[in-house]
Amino acid sequence: MPGELTADVATLELGAQEPWPQLIQLYCPYEVEQILLPDNANCLAVQAFLKMCNLDFQIEPRRNAEYMSPNGSIPFIKCGAFVLSEFDNIVSFIARKGTNLSNHLKSSDKSDMKAYISLVNNVFVNAELYICWVDEATLEVTKQRHGSVYPWPLNYYLNWKKRKQVIKRLNVLGWYNKTLEKVFKDVKDCCMILSNRLNGREYFFGDNKPNELDALVFGHIFTIITTPLPNNILANIVKNFPMLVNLCKRIETSIFSPQTIAVK
Repeated sequence: MPGELTADVATLELGAQEPWPQLIQLYCPYEVEQILLPDNANCLAVQAFLKMCNLDFQIEPRRNAEYMSPNGSIPFIKCGAFVLSEFDNIVSFIARKGTNLSNHLKSSDKSDMKAYISLVNNVFVNAELYICWVDEATLEVTKQRHGSVYPWPLNYYLNWKKRKQVIKRLNVLGWYNKTLEKVFKDVKDCCMILSNRLNGREYFFGDNKPNELDALVFGHIFTIITTPLPNNILANIVKNFPMLVNLCKRIETSIFSPQTIAVK
């Protein structure tokens, strides 16, 4: 069971000493029938990051990917003998193996980048979890997708368990008691901050090349725009920030096949 390995500092340091395996395996839920908005965003962000690093990887869809993960977070990668989940852990692990997209940045820029990554993780991830598991209109779709690969009554139990976990997280972070309108406002404010940071540049820290912040924002913005929901308010909020949409298009056309994904 891969969950026995954790992405602590010792694991990252030990993994850095190992040679690269021939292929990184990226584990995700089934895309068409199962994956949810926050998981899809994170999976795309990791894919974009690995492509930016010019690292070969193979997507391994699994219906129980969430329960194979070291900490229940999706996606996770298997790199040789090491299994790591969550975007930040994957970025740190690969950096320790000598591939770093932000190595050229000044210390102040690196600090700014970490702050923006924290902002994206706090706002977009929690907003996506809220919409999927708290908003009543979207909850019915969430239950159908999340439980689609399991028989009854297991699907019912796993939906109940997952919702309980999400609500506990949102409660701790102060998101559960927000209104839907406040969630939308927080997303809009986050988009405004990110758009102001871009300020006409090709990427967040210049025109030369993207880094992990660009990959993370791409994953969330692209997924929000292209995921059908009972209402399209969230997508419309994001579409009101053309610099973010254009960033998605730029990353899509530069590192993804046009036949694979398309921003409208």
